[in-house]
Amino acid sequence: MTLNQSAPLVGIIMGSRSDWETMQHAAQKLDALGVPYEVKVVSAHRTPDVLFTYAEQAGSRGLRAIIAGAGGAAHLPGMVAAKTAVPVLGVPVQSKALNGMDSLLSIVQMPAGIPVATFAIGNAGASNAALFAAALLAPEQPAIGKALEAFRSRQTEDVMAHDDPRQ
Repeated sequence: MTLNQSAPLVGIIMGSRSDWETMQHAAQKLDALGVPYEVKVVSAHRTPDVLFTYAEQAGSRGLRAIIAGAGGAAHLPGMVAAKTAVPVLGVPVQSKALNGMDSLLSIVQMPAGIPVATFAIGNAGASNAALFAAALLAPEQPAIGKALEAFRSRQTEDVMAHDDPRQ
């Protein structure tokens, strides 16, 4: 499902609908930066054929990055990376059993030759993955680069405007 008018440059995928609570933060950040993206549930375990097709066709469909969020065993980012040369940005979704440490370790411990850029557990990781995707796109997409620079400037200005914690 494409959420923007333009052809998507970023895919946001997740292992289950429940992961949307975390992954929506990536979508919100991409929206704010004007990055066209798509969102899809693609399970590494329940729909592996769909996963393989998605990954294999990602580059030819114009995707330049895939943000893949998963919890628990968290095989989704690694399996996608195994099937595409499009950069995969892994977001560990917090799990009940181990607070997301299981997800983090599953995503970050990839074998040599199948890279997955791995971000923090949860909402911050999803937001940062979107910012990283925008940074990847910025050299060839000047409007995205300008939006990213403006975001960073606003962050700096906000900290400077509120530098006294007593106020």
